[in-house]
Amino acid sequence: MDAGFCGMLDRYVPAVYHGFMSDGVWAGLRDGYTEPVRDVLWGHIYLTPALAELTRSAPFTRLNRILQLGPAYVVYPGATHTRLAHSIGVYHLARRLLINLAERGADVWLSACGVRSFLCAALLHDLGHFPYAHSLKELPLRSHESLTASLILDEPLKSLAGAAGADPYLAAAIVDTGSGVPAETGGQGELGFYRKLLSGCLDPDKLDYLNRDARYCGVPYGAQDVDFILSRLYPDRERGITIDSRGIPGIESVLFSKYLMYKTVYWHRQVRSATAMIKKAILWVLGSGNAAPGEFYGLDDQGLFGLLAGRGYPAAKLSGQVKDGRLYSGIAEIPFDEALHAHLTGIENRHQYEAALAAELGSRAGIAINAEDIIIDVPEPISFETGLYVSGESRDFEESSTVFKPQTVGNFISSLRVLRIFADPAHESGIKSADVPDSILNIRPK
Repeated sequence: MDAGFCGMLDRYVPAVYHGFMSDGVWAGLRDGYTEPVRDVLWGHIYLTPALAELTRSAPFTRLNRILQLGPAYVVYPGATHTRLAHSIGVYHLARRLLINLAERGADVWLSACGVRSFLCAALLHDLGHFPYAHSLKELPLRSHESLTASLILDEPLKSLAGAAGADPYLAAAIVDTGSGVPAETGGQGELGFYRKLLSGCLDPDKLDYLNRDARYCGVPYGAQDVDFILSRLYPDRERGITIDSRGIPGIESVLFSKYLMYKTVYWHRQVRSATAMIKKAILWVLGSGNAAPGEFYGLDDQGLFGLLAGRGYPAAKLSGQVKDGRLYSGIAEIPFDEALHAHLTGIENRHQYEAALAAELGSRAGIAINAEDIIIDVPEPISFETGLYVSGESRDFEESSTVFKPQTVGNFISSLRVLRIFADPAHESGIKSADVPDSILNIRPK
């Protein structure tokens, strides 16, 4: 272990925690995991006492007050699981993945401290996540990965991560790919490898959320054969992991499951309506100066609703209707076209088009419609990660014997990206009676 990091670690971690570092990678992966957590998906998940302390910290327990799927409970009442449960599941799969890869040769280039840093990164990867699922992701705010890294490098997590045998700087850099890790920590050689493990086609985050979300929503689409997938993975220092030919169905299952979960759960029209209403409320308070970006960091679900309720009309109206389940109704659905709808992709300017559209619709229907009564929902870009190397065929996955060629993945994306217009239910019947054409989206603000 790099002496520079150990010297730095001495400044904030008691010496009693340093002993394991010379015991090797396997000690970091297998020794001291005595604290069980019972999980509905994976059964008993074991942590070390020091890792368990991380789960009792205030930044981590906040995740127990954030629903993993935000407004999906409106459609699927069972979808009330939390980001805390998901985070522990990701940690569990990350440890299983790393044990598997270490047994197949990765232990040659891994360190005990690096291993614990990766496990801390997996456990804490969602610490900075915004409330209400991905409602805030498109807004002019810091990324949740950046916020997570800041939390890991602040107290109490910095000391707790060090006490768990991790380098907090390396753990933060694994999560926040836009940052680097200080050279003196000695973790630079492992950083790229761990980043590829935590974010990729078969990463522990995806394997947990697909299985977990499907279970709690009561749908079969997300279920993955994790045991089989892990058995087909092999370590590669540059690529992270590779698969053999028998692992191709595992990737295909993940890709198709992700498509179906977006189609039926994540981007269900009612979920999109609730999400769009919350985004419009937040954008209004930011744009009007009624709230600063920093006020949205560190909130839980109820904290977000409380903040919006106190910031005046229309934010209070929109958030109140979402909280009460009175969602805006869909009045039009149009396949998204990059060329035709480019003017609608910038969320900060979209309210101008919504105001113009409200005026046009009101004119057609013969009723008064305000800008806050109309929402244009443009689905954000989505990716289907296929960047794995199939060692048995000596080529990349998309060039292998899979049916998931680039055109197929492109068809998935175009099928999912549906542009919708939502309206306050009070105006729904009047608008629909006006026979709104698809060309209405060509309306421009004056």
